[in-house]
Amino acid sequence: MKELVEYIVKGLVEKPDEVSVVEVGGPTILLELTVAAEDMGRVIGKRGRIINAIRTLLNVAAAKQGKRVALELVEFD
Repeated sequence: MKELVEYIVKGLVEKPDEVSVVEVGGPTILLELTVAAEDMGRVIGKRGRIINAIRTLLNVAAAKQGKRVALELVEFD
C-alpha cells in the first residue's frame, strides 16, 4: 500500500524527494503522507478531487487483499 501511494504522489509533485509515507499499524492501516508545502495543492487538487481519487485507488487495492486502509495528508507548519 505504502509503495502505491509513493508511486502515485511522486508522479504528481514538483519535489518528489520530499514525499514520505509512514505506515501506522492497527486494525485499519493508516498511511500518513507528507509532501513539500508548495506541493500540497497539487496533491489535494480542486475540491479535493485528486486526494480522494488516490484514496479510492488505495481502498480498491486494500479490498483485494482483504484489508482496510486510510490515507491522511499531514501538514507541517
